[in-house]
Amino acid sequence: MIEALLYLTTGVFAGLASGLLGVGGGLIIVPVLYFVFSAQNLPHEHIMHMALATSLATIIITSLSSTRAHHKKQAVLWPIFLLLVPGIGMGAWLGGITASKIETELLKPAFGIFELFVALHLLWNRQSQIHSVSLGKIKSVTGGFVIGMASAIVGIGGGTLTVPFLHWHNIAIRNAVATSAACGFPIAVFGAASYIYAGWSIELAPEYMLGYVHLPAFLFIITTSFLFAPVGAKLAHRLPENTLRKGFAVFLLLIGLKMIFF
Repeated sequence: MIEALLYLTTGVFAGLASGLLGVGGGLIIVPVLYFVFSAQNLPHEHIMHMALATSLATIIITSLSSTRAHHKKQAVLWPIFLLLVPGIGMGAWLGGITASKIETELLKPAFGIFELFVALHLLWNRQSQIHSVSLGKIKSVTGGFVIGMASAIVGIGGGTLTVPFLHWHNIAIRNAVATSAACGFPIAVFGAASYIYAGWSIELAPEYMLGYVHLPAFLFIITTSFLFAPVGAKLAHRLPENTLRKGFAVFLLLIGLKMIFF
């Protein structure tokens, strides 16, 4: 019961953060799942793999909701999305396979360092500069591959990487955010699938595991994250963004430091 409440609460905060700041819930979901799984005495060598896989699985659902909202506003650049998907798919699959071979002792601080990077980016609050550079097929596949691989390794939907990449290539920030939301779906699908494949033969707890995906955590988190993402989006228009951004950045700094040192 306690674990279920923790999963539901995690979904609430992940959904709110996604709606308020456009930051993927994986930044919250992964560390929370790591500490919950540790408290449950699950196999320590697989805890980070389970947290990353489960986070990506939840993003499959939440990205659909987010993409639908952006599509209604005609902000998603579908031709750009289609250019990025091949690279994203290959990168996310390889990222999951690669991460599954890295020990938890290395993945945990690596995730913490990434959270510190995102926190500092939020505090800095600067967008990448627009350059008059066309986004052709080669750049799209290469960029998508890097984004997909990095996102799968840290269990996120890739918004912190995709948005600046698209904005750099002369795409307006509004369209970059919307297209990034759509790109979160293939990242999550291919990334989660690779973790399922990698963990399929490992006996963790067959009655509630799908590869490395923890099914109860997945179901509870998506229930509340799906419901609270729209709430966060509405609050974003009423609350001071600068204060929210700084508060969330400090929160990520604390989590990142805990993942690295404790």
